[in-house]
Amino acid sequence: MRKGSNGPVLVNIGFGNVIAVNRVVTILTSASAPMKRLREEAKKVGKLIDATEGRRTRSIIVTDSDHVVLSALQTETLTQRLMSQGSPDAENETK
Repeated sequence: MRKGSNGPVLVNIGFGNVIAVNRVVTILTSASAPMKRLREEAKKVGKLIDATEGRRTRSIIVTDSDHVVLSALQTETLTQRLMSQGSPDAENETK
């Protein structure tokens, strides 16, 4: 989105799925046992969103509303996308 627009800043988390940058609390790798428990607990309470399109889960995004979003993209890839989209100076740096 352009600077000055009133809409939320969105970032692609894979396969055309997007998430609002200002709602992201953390991005985690999915390999450890505590992350698997986090995933299961979110599923139990109905706050799990699977955006992997059937692929392997490589990162877990936690939002400020306690939703857990699964992504097939690497944590590093998502971090780079969030930092480039979320920074108010990111648009000025590219010009």
